[in-house]
Amino acid sequence: FEPGGGVAAEADWTTTVILCNLPNNFTREALLKLLFKEGFGGLFDFVYLPFDFQTQACLGYAFVNLVSPQVAPMFWQRLEGFCDWGVMSRKVCRIKWSSTHQGLAASVERFRNSPVMHPSVPDEFKPVLLQAGRRQSFPPPTKNPRLPRRRDFTRARGVMRGTSSSP
Repeated sequence: FEPGGGVAAEADWTTTVILCNLPNNFTREALLKLLFKEGFGGLFDFVYLPFDFQTQACLGYAFVNLVSPQVAPMFWQRLEGFCDWGVMSRKVCRIKWSSTHQGLAASVERFRNSPVMHPSVPDEFKPVLLQAGRRQSFPPPTKNPRLPRRRDFTRARGVMRGTSSSP
């Protein structure tokens, strides 16, 4: 097993992957539903889908932490090359190991003081923790997260929920 082409040594201890080439009109909720539909309910404990508030689009990638390295081969087999998004898109999923942070603890630490955790950011744009497939409370920040640079959350929230917003 060499997920991502040639990183077999990492498969023994790594659990955090990056799903690349996600549709730009994808939402965190759609990603969670997809992961459950593909049989991974209870097999991942962290998901974060970065979002650009100005363009009102996801950035096309997501961090997913698997509960153990043993889940990785099945994850790669099912989702590498995936393209049945349920939304109009020609994008084909690619998977790679996260090189910026590895594991649940590192993922939580990476994002708990991030601007995306600021109280003004709507919940649907924040990372989520899960345990046995059920959402858990994210640990509180250890310092006050700074205000995000872009604050057009009201408009973005309307688009995410399928409502139109006036310019």
